[in-house]
Amino acid sequence: MSQITFIAHDGAQTSVAIEAGKSLMQLAVENGVAGIDGDCGGECACGTCHVIVSAEWSDVAGTAQANEQQMLEMTPERAATSRLACCIQVTDAMDGMTVHLPEFQM
Repeated sequence: MSQITFIAHDGAQTSVAIEAGKSLMQLAVENGVAGIDGDCGGECACGTCHVIVSAEWSDVAGTAQANEQQMLEMTPERAATSRLACCIQVTDAMDGMTVHLPEFQM
């Protein structure tokens, strides 16, 4: 089974099955991943689905668009590979991908 792994700031890991076509936020919320709230329902308007994509997966996850960049500018733990999970479209090519959750989202 293809999976994506979410790694909390404390090291706890949650792996979820890939469902291509959904957003990474949808997968996290549907699978109860702690730290991904998705308060805006995936509208790129709140930043509660901030993830830090592992560097080796950043090309697969894609590049943040202007509206996502604006939201990320307000996150205190922004990193070079920060993304909003609501803006990442899941594909089968993401099998094995890991994303880290910032401490403030715990």
